[in-house]
Amino acid sequence: MSTTSKKHRNFVAEPMGEKPVTDLSGIGETLGSRLASQGFDKAYVVLGQFLVLKKEEELFCDWLKEVCEANKKQCGDCYTCLKEWCDAFL
Repeated sequence: MSTTSKKHRNFVAEPMGEKPVTDLSGIGETLGSRLASQGFDKAYVVLGQFLVLKKEEELFCDWLKEVCEANKKQCGDCYTCLKEWCDAFL
């Protein structure tokens, strides 16, 4: 039984394109608006940061906490979502 959300499964099922940052698993409206205000308005911009941090979970989660005050679960959900997307498309 998969523990990922429908939002997560939908995200990793297809190319990212111009999806908004709120399409990322773990990122709702509040975190999405905080990220957008920092210039991270699209999922692919967050993906860029994820790749710059070499897909390192601890570094990415520290960055996400710092930039938008995400909690541990939100960080983990977003990290897993991006990692699985990369595994499927990169």
